[in-house]
Amino acid sequence: MSKSVLCAVDINRPKDEKHILEEAFRLAKMDNARLDVITVVPDYGMSVVGSYFDADHTKKVKEAVHNHLIEVTESVVGAEANKEVRHIVSVGNAYEEILRTANKAGTDLIVIGAHKPDFRDFLLGPNAARVVRHSTCSVYVVR
Repeated sequence: MSKSVLCAVDINRPKDEKHILEEAFRLAKMDNARLDVITVVPDYGMSVVGSYFDADHTKKVKEAVHNHLIEVTESVVGAEANKEVRHIVSVGNAYEEILRTANKAGTDLIVIGAHKPDFRDFLLGPNAARVVRHSTCSVYVVR
């Protein structure tokens, strides 16, 4: 039985991620668990690319993404249920931030989507595979 479900979504693909959020909501509701929804924004601040952005860029992006995450979540779970959802925007590497957030929040179940792997995934490993491999809690992979 789960007390906390963390659903990881790619906010850049809301239509593709809708079924993942629906499944996470269903699982959380079934156990009367808290639902946390996370999306991860790449960290450009420490790279050469980061030098082309102003110092406030990451803060502005996080705010915009947070508002979009709230809207996307509400479109799936409804306005009333969305009030109880924790919306989390992290900056960094997707699988590392998902795992860090799950550990910090005491998450019992991570729900994450998986796409059809291509050749580079066999060499590097997709985020879902890394989350499954390194998580200390159960992981539910939605295809």
